[in-house]
Amino acid sequence: MFKQLTVELGERSYPIYIGHGLLQTPDLLTDHIRGKQVLVVSNETVAPLYLEPVIEACSKLQVNTCILPDGEQYKNLEVLNRIFDTLLARRHNRTTTLLALGGGVVGDMTGFAAACYQRGVDFIQLPTTLLAQVDSSVGGKTAVNHAAGKNMIGAFYQPRAVIADIATLSTLPPREYSAGLAEVLKYGLIADREFFDWIESNSAALLERDSEAMVKAIYRSCENKARVVARDEREDGVRATLNLGHTFGHAIETFQGYGDWLHGEAVAAGMVIAAELSAQLHWIDRESVARIVHVISSMGLPVAPPAAMTAAQFLELMAVDKKVLDGSLRLVALQALGKACVTTEPSADLIASAIEASRSYPG
Repeated sequence: MFKQLTVELGERSYPIYIGHGLLQTPDLLTDHIRGKQVLVVSNETVAPLYLEPVIEACSKLQVNTCILPDGEQYKNLEVLNRIFDTLLARRHNRTTTLLALGGGVVGDMTGFAAACYQRGVDFIQLPTTLLAQVDSSVGGKTAVNHAAGKNMIGAFYQPRAVIADIATLSTLPPREYSAGLAEVLKYGLIADREFFDWIESNSAALLERDSEAMVKAIYRSCENKARVVARDEREDGVRATLNLGHTFGHAIETFQGYGDWLHGEAVAAGMVIAAELSAQLHWIDRESVARIVHVISSMGLPVAPPAAMTAAQFLELMAVDKKVLDGSLRLVALQALGKACVTTEPSADLIASAIEASRSYPG
C-alpha cells in the first residue's frame, strides 16, 4: 500500500508515491518508463543496498548502471560527465530513461544529466534519504556545484515520477536522517502552522523513525512542496520561500567545503539565523524564535553557524547566491510561524547582527 499525490503542472504533471517496499513493486516503476533503455545512476553507498531490485524491475529492458562516488564534494561537472560517458558508450537514445537511485546529490546530478542529454530525456526519482524524499526529489530543481557557489549550474527539469520507498530510511545513518528533518521542519515554518505544531509535538517519534510519523511527515512535506511548485515552477515568486535558511546554509557549505556540514545541518543553522533576523525586524516574537531553536536542537541539528565563520564571510559568499537579483540579496524571513515572505529589506548590518546573535543559542 502507498499514498499518492500529484504535482500539478499541466502536461508535465507527475505522481509522487510514498510507502513501504515500493522498490519491490516493479509495475510502479515500469509504468513510467516509455522507452526500452534505462540507465540507473546511484552511488557507492546506496547501490549495494538497493540496486538489485531496481535492475530486476527493468529486466525486460536494456539496463545499464553508473555508480558515482558518494558525497556532496563529488557534485560537480567532472563527476557529472561520468553519466554522459556511460550513456554514450552504451548508445542510449532519446527514448532512454534515467533512474536516480540515491539521495539529493544523485537526484540533482541525474536530473541535470537528463535535462542535458540529447536536449532532454526522461528521468525518475527514486530517493533513498529523508531529505531527498521530502524536498530535493520534488519540484524539478537539478544542478551541480561550483567552487564559488552551491547549485550554480543547473536547470529546472521535472521527473516523470517520484517513488519514495520509506523502507530505505532504515539504513540511513542517524546524522543523515536528522539532516532530512530540517527540510521537514521548513515546510511547517513557511506555510503550515498546524504542521509545525505537529512536528514540535512529535519530534521524538520522528527521531525514533516511527513508521506512522514518518509517513505523515513525508506526505505532508511533499503536499506542501507540490502545492508551491504548481503555483510557481521556476521560482519567480512564492517558490522562493522554500529557501528559508538556504542562503545562509549554502554559504556555510561553501565556506566549510562541500561535504563537511550536511546540507540539512547547514539549513538548520540557517533557519535559526533567519528566525533571529525575523525577530530583529520585529516580525516574530522571541517566544517563536525560542520554539524554533528548541525543535531544531531536539532533532540533533546545529543551531549556530561555524565558530570560525565571520559575518563578513557570510555576506561575501551570499553575494554570489542564486537568490541575488539585480544586485539585491533576497532573503526568506518569517512574518509568523507558518508564514514566510521574501524580502530585500534587511541591511548588511542587520544581517550581520542576526548572524552574531545566533551564536549565543545553546545546542
